[in-house]
Amino acid sequence: MAEGLLIVGEDVCAEVVSSADAFTAVEAVFGAMAKGDAYNFPVIREAIGYADALYGFKSGFDKAGKTLGVKSGGYWPGNMDKGLTNHQSTIFLFDPDTGMLQALVGGNYLTAVRTAASSSVSIAHLARKDAKVLGMVGAGHQSTFQLRAAAQQRDFEKVVAWNPHPEMLPRLGSVAKELGLAFEAVTQEDLGAQSDVIITITSAFEPLLMKGWIKPGTHIACMGTDTKGKQEIDPEIFTTATAFADEIAQSTTIGEAQHAIASGLIGKTEITPIGAVINSDHPGRSAADEITLFDGTGVGLQDLAVASVAAEQAEKQGKATRVAL
Repeated sequence: MAEGLLIVGEDVCAEVVSSADAFTAVEAVFGAMAKGDAYNFPVIREAIGYADALYGFKSGFDKAGKTLGVKSGGYWPGNMDKGLTNHQSTIFLFDPDTGMLQALVGGNYLTAVRTAASSSVSIAHLARKDAKVLGMVGAGHQSTFQLRAAAQQRDFEKVVAWNPHPEMLPRLGSVAKELGLAFEAVTQEDLGAQSDVIITITSAFEPLLMKGWIKPGTHIACMGTDTKGKQEIDPEIFTTATAFADEIAQSTTIGEAQHAIASGLIGKTEITPIGAVINSDHPGRSAADEITLFDGTGVGLQDLAVASVAAEQAEKQGKATRVAL
């Protein structure tokens, strides 16, 4: 990049980074992580004791992609009432050769699109090819991104959904209709009974899906648990599912697997990096009736990968602002 600081705002990010772009970037970085060519630094994420907010930093270095940086931000649960997105973040990209700040990139849209890309990568590599029903647990801001991205990976015919606040479900229903998919609001148990693929994308601190509700052959993408204490599914599901994660260290400490690990239901060695499947070092799904589970905790390298695409495309299309440092 040229000299100076590149600034890429939220609106521009949405214009220059598609879900397909995000899928490609996230799939590549997961593969690089599994090869040891990219690694995340320890996550800092804390309740700040004000506005019920969670705030922290995710960072890392992708040697293969020459991407170095940090995402700063968190979750403000009261923002929706103010007309704002609950998740608020900004991504800083640095020149790995000099350490100089290269770009300041809006992180809200990119967080949503990279999280959706993560689950869709898991669907592409782990879900049954004949999956027809998509189950959505959660109907918040990120759910529509999840639905759109998932629909690109399999020929779904129907979406079934549940949310703790049912009045939010019509938003998902309108997206399903736009995609030409049937839509039904259901109970959690019925969602498990119907779904071939399930995406959980909530901020829950208790299990929303129980082991007995999941049918054989289901692929589950757990996308909401990214902090110690949070939880979306029954830990017992890990005893029957083949488990994969974006990163083992985060999965077992702040991801969905934290509860199964703490209860002694599984060990760390029973979770496989999704990158190993992407790199063809692991077969992934081995049987039609196998239950597969992806623990998507959200790693800093995902953010840096999509922010790098946003910065490159915004500059190429003349949509970014450059200022002197």
